[in-house]
Amino acid sequence: MAQFTDAPIFDADQHMYETPEALTRYLPERYRRSVQFVQVGKRTRIAILGKITEFIPNPTFERVAAPGAHEKFYSGQNKEGKTLRELTGEPIDALPAFRGPEPRIAVMDEQGVDEALVYPTLANLVEHSAAEDPELVVAMIHALNRWMLETWGYTHQNRLYMTPVISAALVDDARRELEYVIENGAKAVLMKPAPVKGFKGWRSPALPEFDPFWSDVQQAGIPVVFHASQPPLDGYINQWEPPETNNFMEMSAFRWLVLGHREISDMLASMICHGTLTRFPNLRIGSVENGSAWIKPLFDDFEATYAKMPQAFPEHPLEVFRRNIWVSPFWEGSVADVVETVGWDRVLFGSDYPHPEGLTEPRGYYKYAEGMDEKRTRDFMGDNARRFIGIPVRNPAGDTAPQAVPA
Repeated sequence: MAQFTDAPIFDADQHMYETPEALTRYLPERYRRSVQFVQVGKRTRIAILGKITEFIPNPTFERVAAPGAHEKFYSGQNKEGKTLRELTGEPIDALPAFRGPEPRIAVMDEQGVDEALVYPTLANLVEHSAAEDPELVVAMIHALNRWMLETWGYTHQNRLYMTPVISAALVDDARRELEYVIENGAKAVLMKPAPVKGFKGWRSPALPEFDPFWSDVQQAGIPVVFHASQPPLDGYINQWEPPETNNFMEMSAFRWLVLGHREISDMLASMICHGTLTRFPNLRIGSVENGSAWIKPLFDDFEATYAKMPQAFPEHPLEVFRRNIWVSPFWEGSVADVVETVGWDRVLFGSDYPHPEGLTEPRGYYKYAEGMDEKRTRDFMGDNARRFIGIPVRNPAGDTAPQAVPA
C-alpha cells in the first residue's frame, strides 16, 4: 500500500525560541536578582536563584542548531558514533520564523502545514530550576505568559495555537493564571509532567488538594498538554554517577537509559491512581514529546495492579486512560505503540520543529511512516489534534466538518 501523503497537517509539536526578556520583561522587581543572564567566558548562561543551569546551553537562542540536525541520532542511523554536539554542526542565526507568528505562518505555508501547537522552549527549565521558591515559579511563569501573549498571541490566524504555561504548585495562583490565559484566547495550556513543590513540600498535582484547579480546567473545556521538560529525576541519577553536566547534548549512556521517559509514565499513573481523571472525567490530557514506548509497560502494570487490588480503583485504569489521554509518539517512534493500546483516535503527529532533535520539516515524517491508509493518515497527521483542541476537522474534500469535543 502506497503511503497517502496529502493529509492537511496539524503539527501537535512545534516550538518557539524565546528572547531573554521573555522571563524578565514582566518579572516583578523583587525577583530581578533571582533570574539573570550572565557571561561565562564567551557564552551567556541563565542563573536562577544564583545557580547556573546548563540544561539549555544557549538560553538566548541567538544562534541555534539547524532544524533536524540530530535526525541521524534519533532515527538510529548514527553509525559513525558521533555525539549530539558533533552532529549539530555549525549553528545558524535564529530565523524570524523561530521568533514570531507571521514569519512562522509563511514557513508553514512553504512546508504544507495548516495548523500547529507551539510550545515555549526556555520554559523547560523554569519549574525545575526555581522549585525551591514556589512564588518565584509563579512569577516567572506569569512573566513568560505575558511576553508570549504580547509577542505571539495565544491564537494566531486560527492556525497557530500557543500554549501558555501553568504550574499547579500554588493552587490559587494556578487558578488565576488559568483564568488569565483563557480570557486572552488560549486553546490549550502546557504543564510539566512532574510533582510540584508548594509550601507543603513536594506533591503530585493529581492529589485531591489540587481539585479546585482541575475543576476549573474541566469547566473551561481546555486541554492540558504534558510536554517533556527538564527531567525531575536528576537528583536520583546523580546518586549513581557524578553529574559532569546536565546539558542534554552531553548526557552519558547511563543517564540517557535511566531517564528514558519515566516522568510521563509516573505523571499519567498519578492522574489515574490518585483519581483526578475519575473526579473530572471530561479532562483532555495530551502527552507530547514523551514518546510512546512507555505505554505498554504502563498498561501491563495497570492490569497487574488492578487484578490484585481492584477496590483501589473507582474505574478500570485502562478505560480511564483511553477516555482521557492523547499521545504523540516520537516522529522516529511507533504509531502502532499508541494505536494498539490507546486507539486510533488518540494518536497525534508531532515534528518538534524547529528543534535539532525534530524533523527538518514536518512532511519529512513520511520517510518514517508505517504505512497508513488515507483515513488513518488524515486522523494521525491532523484531525485527531483538531479534535483534541476542539476545532473543526477536515473531510476528504478539504472542507471543515462540525467537531464534537469528547463528552
